[in-house]
Amino acid sequence: AALTDYLGFEALDGEFKVMGIAPFGDPEKYDLSSLAKFNGRRLKINNHLVGTVGIRRYKAQSKGHYFSRQLVDMLGPRRVGNLVDDPYVHYAAAIQALYEKLAVKIVQSYLGDMIHETGRLAVAGTSSLNIRLNQKLGEIDGVKALLINPASGDAGTAIGAAAFAASKQTEPLKPAKHFFLGPKFTRNQCVEACKGHREKPVWEILDDPHAKAVELLKAGEVIGWFRGRMEFGARALGNRSILADPSQPGIAQRINKLVKFRESWRPFSASLLESAADDYIDRGKLNSHDEAMALSVKTTAKFREAYPDVVHVDGTARLQVVRDDNNADFHNLLSQFADATGQRLLINTALNRPGEALVCTPEEAINAFHGTDLNYLILGDLLVSKREEVDDW
Repeated sequence: AALTDYLGFEALDGEFKVMGIAPFGDPEKYDLSSLAKFNGRRLKINNHLVGTVGIRRYKAQSKGHYFSRQLVDMLGPRRVGNLVDDPYVHYAAAIQALYEKLAVKIVQSYLGDMIHETGRLAVAGTSSLNIRLNQKLGEIDGVKALLINPASGDAGTAIGAAAFAASKQTEPLKPAKHFFLGPKFTRNQCVEACKGHREKPVWEILDDPHAKAVELLKAGEVIGWFRGRMEFGARALGNRSILADPSQPGIAQRINKLVKFRESWRPFSASLLESAADDYIDRGKLNSHDEAMALSVKTTAKFREAYPDVVHVDGTARLQVVRDDNNADFHNLLSQFADATGQRLLINTALNRPGEALVCTPEEAINAFHGTDLNYLILGDLLVSKREEVDDW
């Protein structure tokens, strides 16, 4: 949080941006090891530099920050403005590398024996929203299965509390088969949402929503996709998504212009059929595929050449592997798209507007649709489009 603040982003919110710019820098250029150390038993944070409170906080324009004047003396002034360049991009790389190093050491120190005994590592908490850290955790010797809570923020603590209470009652806990635990909505509810919406969207009932979606995607459209039960957690996993053909030239810029309006250095994620995983993912030491978009993976040269808009500067990507027994409906869409185009993946980003949560209800989906420049939304079995404006003149 302190370095997020120092790098000019919002502490406790913009950490993912630090993670995103880190691959553009050189982690060896600056040594930030004085910020935190792990001695095999305890993690020690240097509160003379970061995590400061009270009068030790660095203050600028009447605002107290999460770091001290000593850190500014050591690294230079806090970054301001939109440009992320030298030295700040290298600071981001260095703090990400330090974060990974410390976390891996802590896990190995406290859980190493258990990992070698079981081959399993389960992680939760806000730290496990860091997809690059999760990649490193999955590469620890002995880890054969990495289990990541898809709701790793504060809300996910409810799962731990419930599991703990159940264990005290000797209630058997069953592994989750999928992450689609939210509400789903009927055709009638989707129709009523369209009829009652202030924008009066145009809608029609589709005999085959998947075929229509493939037709639109092949034509280069970026579409909203709202079907089935809502995902548990922050990631769009194919039920509350914005989808696009990743082979379309400049597709990332188009999505940003139409919907996301986010920094150009943040690549988009993608969902792919399980049959494509070995062709596209360089698994290295990773022994399991990611079904929740919770970690970054190394990609093959074939993938990087074909789909540059979903590859980060370091050659990694955030890829969801979709199985038929995990999400049959989305798997069906990916399969039909593959049959029609030969491409076994789609860009998949959250169906929401900037600064808003993933949509849940049909009303929220229509709100998000009308708050962007998308032309089409598949809403259950409906094709939703926007009413043409009539010039009164």
